[in-house]
Amino acid sequence: MGKQFLAHAELLQVCALVYQLFFSPLRRFPGPKLWAISYIPYARSFTSGHGHKDVLELHKKYGPIIRVGPNHLSVDHPDGMQDLRGHRKSGEHGKDAHNSLVNRHNIIGANREDHQRFRRLLAHGFSAQSMLAQQPIIKSYIDKLFIRFHQASSGGQKPVDVEKWFNFATFDIVGDLAFGEPFGCLEDATYHPWVDLIFQSMKNMTFLISSRRLSWIGPLFMMTVPRSLRTKLAENQELSRQKVRKRLDLGTERPDFMDAMLRKSEALDMPISFEELTSNSFILIIAGSETTATLMSAATYFLATHPECLAKLNDEVRSAFLSEEQIDMLSVGELKYLSAVLDESLRLYPPAPGPAPRMISQGGDTIVGEFIPEGTSVDIWHWVLYHDPDHFAMVDEFHPERWLGDDPRFSRDVKNVFQPFSVGPRSCIGKK
Repeated sequence: MGKQFLAHAELLQVCALVYQLFFSPLRRFPGPKLWAISYIPYARSFTSGHGHKDVLELHKKYGPIIRVGPNHLSVDHPDGMQDLRGHRKSGEHGKDAHNSLVNRHNIIGANREDHQRFRRLLAHGFSAQSMLAQQPIIKSYIDKLFIRFHQASSGGQKPVDVEKWFNFATFDIVGDLAFGEPFGCLEDATYHPWVDLIFQSMKNMTFLISSRRLSWIGPLFMMTVPRSLRTKLAENQELSRQKVRKRLDLGTERPDFMDAMLRKSEALDMPISFEELTSNSFILIIAGSETTATLMSAATYFLATHPECLAKLNDEVRSAFLSEEQIDMLSVGELKYLSAVLDESLRLYPPAPGPAPRMISQGGDTIVGEFIPEGTSVDIWHWVLYHDPDHFAMVDEFHPERWLGDDPRFSRDVKNVFQPFSVGPRSCIGKK
């Protein structure tokens, strides 16, 4: 009986392989055969931390649309982002459920109706009026950051790990705006245990997401992950609930995201549950902290290694402002070279380099001229788009001038491919 079962299992496996290679509706898309018949190569690449580089090399070899899994495509094309994620009369292509493991109650992974509700509730917290009201809170942490820089460097005599300090500052700022209190990272010069838990949980998510794509082998794959790591996600969620309860108990009106959500909920008669408050607050922490610190670290690195760019930025800032008091959220938006430095840093080191796949909706759709059947998962990697030499000249070099529009070296750059905050109804609400 056991041998017969194994024989049947082997036959089914062979049939599945034959189907994927010769009969699948995705068989016409190029790519490595091993990736076409199993999710194991994709999962291995994704969890290794080298997925962005691996997929870029595959696109260079096979073209703009490639097959990276049995039911999975990747797109590297200037029109790909708009075709896949842009506004559509027939409705959006939803998030791939494999990647929405713990995000069903927040603006990232919610269904279309809930996403629209969350976006309306959160929008006020990101308005120009709210950002100006939040400015004193933000400025207080920036002032503290520079004090800590001075102390940590012994007045400029010692090297400083700026990436660490940028993370301390951004977590404190977003923690205050989301939960009504900082994490104390700047004060203690170390990560709060909850912040450290966030970093661990995010790493664990890559394993959880990959395991869901591996069907029967997924549970075996997860057995290789230490039990302690698998409990981090639950701990993280409970700590988020505690933070939200504490903020709600304050009952104080203040210009933060929690107050904005609650006020809008009441004004629009649009209820939001405790779990939804918790999940959205947690997402705000993730989306607004480490990503911002990554961008700031990249910009600092590039300016430090390109003194001519630093000199240009220094001239722009000192020409625009006579005193520190003149520097605010509105005035810095007028600094064109600063914007170019940030855009070029975002291009070279996108804080969210990964795919965030979409599932093609009912009836299928045409993406960059190719019909893709419904139910297909489609990736777009920011890293791949921004490091494709067909899209940008001197693709791996730091040149803020490419964004100023007056340098002939970059006249053939495909600027519209650069969408670090995505496009369409699910574009980043905090991009301004």
